[in-house]
Amino acid sequence: MTTVEVFADVLCPFTHVGLHTLIDRRNQRGQDGPRLRIRAWPLELINGKPLEAHHVETEIVALRGSVRPDLFSGFRTETFPTTTMTAFALTAAADRTGDPAISEAVGMALRDALFEQGLDIGRPEVVAAIAERFGLEPLDHDATVAAVEADWAEGKERGVIGSPHFFTAVGGSWFCPALAISRDDVGNFIVAWKEGSEAFVDGVFGDG
Repeated sequence: MTTVEVFADVLCPFTHVGLHTLIDRRNQRGQDGPRLRIRAWPLELINGKPLEAHHVETEIVALRGSVRPDLFSGFRTETFPTTTMTAFALTAAADRTGDPAISEAVGMALRDALFEQGLDIGRPEVVAAIAERFGLEPLDHDATVAAVEADWAEGKERGVIGSPHFFTAVGGSWFCPALAISRDDVGNFIVAWKEGSEAFVDGVFGDG
């Protein structure tokens, strides 16, 4: 099965839009692939702290107001995680299966739990419930750190710019390919579909 690799942070709302949009387009085409192997691009480690809830909320307001009003219906700042490592413990376990369909399903389940259901995926019991659905056991702390740091190192070596960064099977490399993100004069986020995003979609599905 063809695979698209995605380096992304589990708390990144732009990733949530990008992944859902790509899966939606795949479903519209009636295709089973490519599947998304979602790797860790750990902003908590890169920035020395996790993303901040109210900052993410401003990004979500812009996303809902412009490109995906159907997403983020359950987002709540009060349940926003204070760490990503608990969720990455499960994504790393999913990646160890070697099955990109599992990697995709687990990555989407975690993001939907956060952004659509308002759950704190930094809490072990929340992640454990998701893991149980897939018959997986989250990695322990040391194994999680090792797996996340390995993804981070590989991402840097391959030229990852930020979250999300996509690599297609035919050699395409795309940072946040669907969205154009800027700020207005007072600092509010402005988000729109990026010119050339169709070329990315065509590349993913082998049309370009």
